[in-house]
Amino acid sequence: MAAVRSTANDGYAEHAMISKDALLEMLGRTALFGALEEAERKAVAQEMRETSYDAGQVIFARGDAGRDIYLVTAGRVRLSVLTAEGRELSFAHSEPGQVFGEISVLDGGVRTADATAVSKVTAMTLSKGALNRLIEQRTIVREAVIKFLCSRVREADHQLEGIALYPIEVRLARFFLAAARQKPDFKPGAKVVLDLPISQSELALLIGASRPKVNAALAMLEDGGAIERKESRFTCDIDELEDIAGS
Repeated sequence: MAAVRSTANDGYAEHAMISKDALLEMLGRTALFGALEEAERKAVAQEMRETSYDAGQVIFARGDAGRDIYLVTAGRVRLSVLTAEGRELSFAHSEPGQVFGEISVLDGGVRTADATAVSKVTAMTLSKGALNRLIEQRTIVREAVIKFLCSRVREADHQLEGIALYPIEVRLARFFLAAARQKPDFKPGAKVVLDLPISQSELALLIGASRPKVNAALAMLEDGGAIERKESRFTCDIDELEDIAGS
């Protein structure tokens, strides 16, 4: 299945959807480029191109050649695979400030998953050639790439462990905790408000469960005071979630 691709704009010009300063700040928060000095991040930004996708649009498909890595600047991207039975398994979402699509770019293989826009998405792309030049020229980028890939392996291990060993309410608690800890203003023990504009079906894909079971588990967390729901907004009690998650 060929990916439906959008046309990228030239760099972060005046008509771009993200300002130069905002892009530099976002790059500074990523695991790949956060250790770079501002001048080096500017060099990375100059190599990036802006692109956008509509909700439901395929950004790339499993088996495609890996030509670019992506930095999400707005919206949400689902990373998933199809089983032999045709069931979709969603293993991650990429949100603003997160990088995806790096594996095939780094190892020269094909895409290992489908990437689909859950909502309208804007992103900055960095070509394989540009990334390879950065890796060759800057030791700090090489080290960051190694750490980044190791973190991906750890995340995959934790997710597989959760699906194999833990009840759905525990998986949900861990999902909310992981999302809360990514917030810049996260404080241990404090309540955290999460805006998660995704359906229960999408949430079920992420934690490897059915929608009815996710709905029941959400009600259990809410009855126990671990979360409060109001449409797509969740107020999370970190202490309660940690007790449920066993962390």
